[in-house]
Amino acid sequence: MSFEINAQRLWKRLPPAERAAAAAAFFKEPPQELLGAALGAVVRARKLRPQVARSLPPESLARILASVIDPGEALSAALLVGLHLNERRAMLVTFLDAVGLPHEDGLLKEDDPGGPLDEERARAGLQALREKWPEEQVQIYLNTLWLQDPERWAVLDDARFQAPPA
Repeated sequence: MSFEINAQRLWKRLPPAERAAAAAAFFKEPPQELLGAALGAVVRARKLRPQVARSLPPESLARILASVIDPGEALSAALLVGLHLNERRAMLVTFLDAVGLPHEDGLLKEDDPGGPLDEERARAGLQALREKWPEEQVQIYLNTLWLQDPERWAVLDDARFQAPPA
């Protein structure tokens, strides 16, 4: 399975339960710059007045947002990142530990030198992930990571890293 080329296409591919988890994570601490887009998606999905949408509890907003197939690129990206920073933070920690990148609870440190990941380290990270998580979740994580910085994570967009071991 090849990577989706943008966050919106990856969002569409997520199973409903994963979209629900991502939307719930988003509304735990919604980024202010995307809250309007999320509320707009809810308004359009349920044909609500904006003031009604703003009065809904976070759980209801999340349930509605999870049903939106086309939330837009920026909101899709934020939802995918939210899924991994909340529900799947352990994946981030496992992968970054395995590839030897400095991080704090799954978030790269400011003093990280950056630069592309080499194949050997990518292989170690992938093996560590596959030992703990289902392949579909691993692929969604790798695709999300690649979408965040395609140059740095370019090696992950190789067919050898997108197929389960034989």
